[in-house]
Amino acid sequence: MSEGPGSEVGSSESLDGLADREGWRVEGSAARVHYEGEGDRYSVEYYAPSGCVIYWKVPPAEGGETAVPVGRDTVPTPLRERIRMDLEAAGVDPGVERRSL
Repeated sequence: MSEGPGSEVGSSESLDGLADREGWRVEGSAARVHYEGEGDRYSVEYYAPSGCVIYWKVPPAEGGETAVPVGRDTVPTPLRERIRMDLEAAGVDPGVERRSL
């Protein structure tokens, strides 16, 4: 991970930085943003203690289904790029977005 203020795993500064980014909301030790584009809906979560990003595919509002975690290779590239930019702007190493669980 990169050196610098707020970049360490579990940093409250990194969560504060994400809270300042458009659409992000902090809940405890995690931050979440929702994305909708090209007919798909996603919820993206960053977990500070482990430095992980998880993508969830969210069903249509009228679908009544449950959101399910999805692999990064199924997530649109523009969304993944946006997440990396937001992480970097918040002082988090953007490479955590590529980590496998």
